Amino acid sequence: MAKKTKEEEIRQQNVAEAVSKTEQFFKENGKIIYGCVLAVLIIAIAILAYNRFILQPKKAQAQDQMVRAEQWFEAGEYELALNGDGNDLGFEDIIDQFGTKAGQAVYLYAGVAKLHLGEYDEAINYLKKYKGEDPILLSRAQSCIGDAFVGKEDYNTAITWFEKAAKTADNVYAAAYLLKAGIAAEALDNTDKALACYKEIKDKWANAPEAAEIDKYITRIETK
Repeated sequence: MAKKTKEEEIRQQNVAEAVSKTEQFFKENGKIIYGCVLAVLIIAIAILAYNRFILQPKKAQAQDQMVRAEQWFEAGEYELALNGDGNDLGFEDIIDQFGTKAGQAVYLYAGVAKLHLGEYDEAINYLKKYKGEDPILLSRAQSCIGDAFVGKEDYNTAITWFEKAAKTADNVYAAAYLLKAGIAAEALDNTDKALACYKEIKDKWANAPEAAEIDKYITRIETK
């Protein structure tokens, strides 16, 4: 057998020392390490149990409560949709009891209902909490915020939200939001902004229903 070189002996000695130190570490800290592992395992089991036995049933219960409130909303019974009838919950009670477990739509419903009732600040508060990922619904919420600011006669802020809604939608629905922005701009005598909104509808969203009569809005400004 070939004799070990000095370098090999040093390397093996270093490895042996490292292994020894590792073993010693586990002997000294084994209880702590296993305790941490056990704690993580307990937390994981607790999370799974919470999701299965608490969170999921809560979500199901919240969705069940939404059905009647949605029916009232669709019938235009906005007070009932918000506050319920004593037997079934309205959107505000559902938000108080379940929060987002009912889904993001509950904030959109509540905000639009408040908007219809002329309660603009509360409408804005609910609509800003809506964080849905669907661009069509999100742009609708943003446009409704603009409508609420129009109700408050804060046209500058309304224009900001209408334009934001148009960018979020980025489809033919954008034309409706740009039209609202243009009308709000005219209320401020900001004809340049209004004309820009109307021309964007004409140039970019020619297939939108709003484009059919957009020339009369453009002409109204250009002939002033």
